[in-house]
Amino acid sequence: MSDTSNLQVPPVHEKPGLESARNTLLYIEDNAINLALVERLIARRTDLKLLTATTAAQGVELAREHLPDTILMDIKLPDMSGIETFEILRNNRATAHIPVIGLSALAFPDGIEKAVRAGFFYYLTKPFVVQELMDAIEASFKYNRDRPR
Repeated sequence: MSDTSNLQVPPVHEKPGLESARNTLLYIEDNAINLALVERLIARRTDLKLLTATTAAQGVELAREHLPDTILMDIKLPDMSGIETFEILRNNRATAHIPVIGLSALAFPDGIEKAVRAGFFYYLTKPFVVQELMDAIEASFKYNRDRPR
């Protein structure tokens, strides 16, 4: 396993030059390797704008400020759990409608059930299958396009 302690990840990142992007994805993740992987996957998509945050507090702030189309969120964040963060987003009128895809290395049935009960749009376990992640993101964008306003 490689040492990641020297990786520098900016706490908030916006992919430049995508003002015409059709959808915005906010990824809340404290692990630099996972963050870099998703950044590389999303970089292939010119129709997506990616925002990133490394803490729940930063993620909530970005969600309120940018109102992304979808939030991809690690369940185990350093400042609060993804479940708690999800509840904050759900209790805010501006962000309550945003589909949230949960990601967790914990694949215990009770943890998955708790996330599903909380109302996550989708829940994936790490390591995730790239196609499943991209399919979940696409499904969330379709949900946004099809939902009544």
